[in-house]
Amino acid sequence: MSARVVQWSTGNVGRHALAGIAARPDLELAGVWVSSEAKAGRDAGELAGLGRELGVRATTDADALLALRPDCVVYTAMADNRLTEALDDLARFLRAGINVVSSSPVFLQFPDGVVPPELTDPVRAAAREGGASLWVNGIDPGFANDWLPLTVTSISERIDEVRCLEILDYSTYDNRTVLFDIMGFGSPLEQTPMLLQPGVLSLAWGSVVRQLAAGLGVELDGVEEHHERLPAPETFGIASGTIEKGTAAALRFEIRGMRGGRAVCVLEHVTRLRPDLGPDWPQPAGQGCYRVCVTGEPDYTLDLRLLGSDGDHNTAGLKATAMRLVNAVPAVVAAPPGLLTALDLPLVTGRGLVAP
Repeated sequence: MSARVVQWSTGNVGRHALAGIAARPDLELAGVWVSSEAKAGRDAGELAGLGRELGVRATTDADALLALRPDCVVYTAMADNRLTEALDDLARFLRAGINVVSSSPVFLQFPDGVVPPELTDPVRAAAREGGASLWVNGIDPGFANDWLPLTVTSISERIDEVRCLEILDYSTYDNRTVLFDIMGFGSPLEQTPMLLQPGVLSLAWGSVVRQLAAGLGVELDGVEEHHERLPAPETFGIASGTIEKGTAAALRFEIRGMRGGRAVCVLEHVTRLRPDLGPDWPQPAGQGCYRVCVTGEPDYTLDLRLLGSDGDHNTAGLKATAMRLVNAVPAVVAAPPGLLTALDLPLVTGRGLVAP
């Protein structure tokens, strides 16, 4: 029996989620929500760039979609700059008895010890009231730093440190809000962007190190942040704008889960807008990669290389985020009500996706 699914937003991640829903034989697309009148009335297949119609028209009418009583909402609306609204959206779905898989807010992937209860209690209460489940995940935070590293640790004799890295060139990632407003690229180095305000890195990725620690049975003493930025050597253009000479063009940060005075679980990002920046920083495998380094006995290094069919690693990253959610829909629908983490779900595979 197919699960009936509503796709919520059709932006950078949502359009790939639409394609993923269409690809799964056990999912039925019941509706599509869009935020703009320009997209309303257009077929989902067109919005997904499939070159064919899916027979479902997008709408801005949220009430009409909830009245369809879908089994699950795939929520990919941006939450970084509308946190309260996103939390309200999720609680509304859950109270209506609708399960949700979501790419945001990212701290909900493992919120314990990361955010105060007043941010999560309304979501948990809505899940209890509606008897529904919420699972927040993606590629990072998500698969690249939950089940991928935890699986590698299953072949360890001793573990000293688990480090998860994202090493990517973001120049083709066309989202000006994220790159310029949130991450601070193109801004003077003396200006502190939203992402690097005290505590924000831990809010966004503290869930990663906390979940890793929980998966390894480790109680952390605390979480520390570290970052550094590099300027553009000259003015150059990227997909979402212009980076002026001397402004921020590369960023490296770490969120370190500490125990006994040393880092045991670490999330590290190395983000460049040109491959020649930060030559002494970690370099990617291929065009870009997610890397897992388990230090101990023995040492392991695992690189997950990304490349879309269009030749762009950022396309692959967006699709990975979307498909991590879409492929988990059956498991989330079958799960007990509540706010779920990756540790609560069975192994999610690409069942049914092998091409005939």
